[in-house]
This record gives sequence, C-alpha cells and structure tokens, in this order.
Amino acid sequence: MKFTAQPLSGVYTIDLNLLSDERGSFARTFCKDEFFKIGHTKEFVQFNQSWNIKQGTIRGMHYQIPPFQEVKLIRCIRGAIYDVVIDIRKDSPTFLQHFAIELSEDNNTMLLIPEGFAHGFQTLKDNTQLLYHHTEYYKPNSEAGLRFDDTSLNINWKLPVSVISERDQNHPLITPNFKGI
Repeated sequence: MKFTAQPLSGVYTIDLNLLSDERGSFARTFCKDEFFKIGHTKEFVQFNQSWNIKQGTIRGMHYQIPPFQEVKLIRCIRGAIYDVVIDIRKDSPTFLQHFAIELSEDNNTMLLIPEGFAHGFQTLKDNTQLLYHHTEYYKPNSEAGLRFDDTSLNINWKLPVSVISERDQNHPLITPNFKGI
C-alpha cells in the first residue's frame, strides 16, 4: 500500500499494490502495522457496504458528533464515485475546507478520513458499490450532517443530482453559529 498525505491534515489516499498473474490479482487492503506508521491506532469496529443503483446519487455529508466521532476508510469496489470530505474540526487551520477525489474499481484507491470530517459522495456510474470501515459504532442519536449543496462549501459535484434522501437534502446550511466539532 502507498499512503499519500492530502492537503487536509490526517486525510490520506491509499493506493493498493496489485499483484497480478494468470489467476487474476491480489492486494492487501489493510495492515495494522502500515496504518500505525501514519499514526492510525484506532480499531475498526464496523464494516458497511453501500449499493447505489443510479449514477448521480448523492449520499452525505455525514458525521457523528463527540464522543462518537469516527475514522472512516472508504473503498469503491464497483463503479466510481466522487468522494468529498469537509474539515469540521473547530480549531483546524483548514476548517470548512474540503478535499475531493474519484474512487473507482479501476484506480484501486482508498480514502482514509480522520475524526472531525463530514463525508459524502456522488456516484459517477450506475450500480456503484462501496465498502466503509468505521472506528466507531453507528449511533443514530449522534449523527449529523451538512447540506451537500451549501454554497459556502463550494463543492463542485460532477453530475446533476439524480437521487438523494430527504434527510440528506434537508441537512442544515452552515450558519455563522456553526462552530464545528
């Protein structure tokens, strides 16, 4: 695995080292020792998979409030997504800045998102699937979100929105009172 630090502190892209032969290919997607070298010490306690039927689907921008913040490891295993993370750490020099990257079954890139970030994505192909690894259990009473189309975030989604949940469509806009987490 090759870890590349991104402009928002703690965010890494991870490129897999594919070993291929006549049988197909093999890649390691997690190694505790390699993650430890970049400072990741938390245990992943929950794995989830997301199936998305239509191109243009948006899910996000989700996060959990303290004390249930989580690190996420995201991998697209079918299709492609435009993945976006927003720094909502109140004392961060990059507060409310975002980072975006295309993850796909073809590029074999994963995204490691530290605590204190909102996360969402848009599918770029029909029938897209993702795997998520979380360091915290899902807590419905601790979930929150930001509006995907908040103009103050200036996210350049790649496609028109085809599907979005009512909940995600109605997350609040950032106000001057938003202090982050």
